[in-house]
Amino acid sequence: MSSPTAPSEVDFHFDVMCPFAYQTSKWIRAVRDQNGLTINWKFFSLEEVNRQDGKKHPWEREWSYGWSMMRIGALLRRTEMDHVDAWYERSGRALHEDGHRPHDPEVARYLLEEIGLDPALVDEAIADETTHDEVRAEHDRVIDAGGYGVPTLFFPDGSCFFGPVILDPPTEGPGVLRLWDAVTAWIEFPHLYELQRPKTEADGRFIAQTFKPYLDARDWVSIDRGKVVEIDKLAE
Repeated sequence: MSSPTAPSEVDFHFDVMCPFAYQTSKWIRAVRDQNGLTINWKFFSLEEVNRQDGKKHPWEREWSYGWSMMRIGALLRRTEMDHVDAWYERSGRALHEDGHRPHDPEVARYLLEEIGLDPALVDEAIADETTHDEVRAEHDRVIDAGGYGVPTLFFPDGSCFFGPVILDPPTEGPGVLRLWDAVTAWIEFPHLYELQRPKTEADGRFIAQTFKPYLDARDWVSIDRGKVVEIDKLAE
């Protein structure tokens, strides 16, 4: 059982392309299962935060990997938050566990159909320019709060945290809410900025093993502090 003072709602900012956010999303759903937490799925663009000077912004491209996927999510959310939840879970699992490419439009259509949604929503989302506005506003919210990557959590009192970054998230048992209580306890300490476990060589091997399906299918060169540092092939 979580602390009676713990928040009952959280805004969870993610980019489908981020393996760290995907791992944390598995845990936050388990928190919801155990204590009824309300999760508001929100967006943040790794493509934009890592954009090199002189390259196109993701909203200037016809199709832009994570950004375009989030435009699909924005359209789904207008109907039901549960649709975004199911879509993120399936698309994230396809990329980070199965090594598929949900950021390919054809795969994106297939995955929507697989979870019982209309595959035509991919094209509808891309044709609707206002989906750019939703993604960009939520990306800017994180930037304005001093954020730089995902997962980023916002709580009702305005607290904003990056993380938790965890590779083997608890998804059942008492560890789920112990971690939740450890995270939300930070709300009481507004000037507690960072607590970090140094990474050893063995940790590096564990990270590589955990993210192997994603790394084998990726179009990016490295991962750093919750950011995917990408090769910008589409911005020439």
